[in-house]
Amino acid sequence: MALGFTPQVEIYGANEDLINQRLISWEHIDATGIESDQLTLTLDLEGLEGLPSLGGKIGLLVGYQGSDLVDKGQFQVTRLTPTLFPLRLSLVASAAPFSTADATGFQRRRSASHGPTTLGTLFHELTSRHGFSPRVDPKLSLIKIDHIDQSNETDMALLTRLAGKYRAITKPVDELYVLAQPGQAHSLSDKKLPEVVLSVTTNNRPGDQAFISATLDETARANSQGCITYWSETATGELRAVETGVEPFKIMRQSFQNEAEARAVGEGEVLKMCRERRKVQISCPGNPALSAEGVIRLDSSWPDFMRGRWSIDKVTATGDRYQSYRCLIAATCLDS
Repeated sequence: MALGFTPQVEIYGANEDLINQRLISWEHIDATGIESDQLTLTLDLEGLEGLPSLGGKIGLLVGYQGSDLVDKGQFQVTRLTPTLFPLRLSLVASAAPFSTADATGFQRRRSASHGPTTLGTLFHELTSRHGFSPRVDPKLSLIKIDHIDQSNETDMALLTRLAGKYRAITKPVDELYVLAQPGQAHSLSDKKLPEVVLSVTTNNRPGDQAFISATLDETARANSQGCITYWSETATGELRAVETGVEPFKIMRQSFQNEAEARAVGEGEVLKMCRERRKVQISCPGNPALSAEGVIRLDSSWPDFMRGRWSIDKVTATGDRYQSYRCLIAATCLDS
């Protein structure tokens, strides 16, 4: 995508005319399943009588003048916060279906017991009751769950806890709810994400529109390449070990219900360790093609220790009337 020079943003949906006329600044957080995608708008209230009633669903189109704007999805307005001096309104909207009415009980805390079942079956049950169309990675779907308690937590909290246990991600994507291995969420949601190439200009200095800065973090997790998990044999109570990956091993002290669960957790931990060996944070010019679970490639203009393909964990895009559109990217290395 060829990027222009003048950023452009447009809100569509409920109260779009008022919002577009009064918009001062915006922030869009696109993340993996640990947190819901969020849109924050700052509006100018000077000259308005009373506080406008802003609710419902809104969508975000972003890009540059002279090119097609990219639709970043729809969001449900969840919070309005007015301030005085200056007279402003902060509007927060979430991609998850939060609403005051909460007709399906999405925000309701529940206590229940589940199992025996599979991860795919339980995921379908909990997401379908809220009107979502579930999408589950086949490698995760058949994981057996003998028993799990939902103790005073929302369905979303339980799903997030389960995803974390198997080192997967879970998140709503428009009308879908996806459970996937890292880097696969958008393939399950049928959204094709391009590989975005980032280049550093020869005159890379603060204040320049194309300025890029980056911080590399190499973690100690690189020392472990395998995992040992334990499961308890029901008849004898004996602990049995399951090895995944290769030495040196990380040892997980928690005991699991069966061999299949212990193996699934171990395999997920090995994948996570491989992904998290190297992380990078990049501040760069705004690019609407950047999305969580997408891939960026740092080309030959970068130092050799940063070059290669990186999986995007989170993109925080910001813009306003006075400054250029910028993105802050958090990503993990895909190349060994």
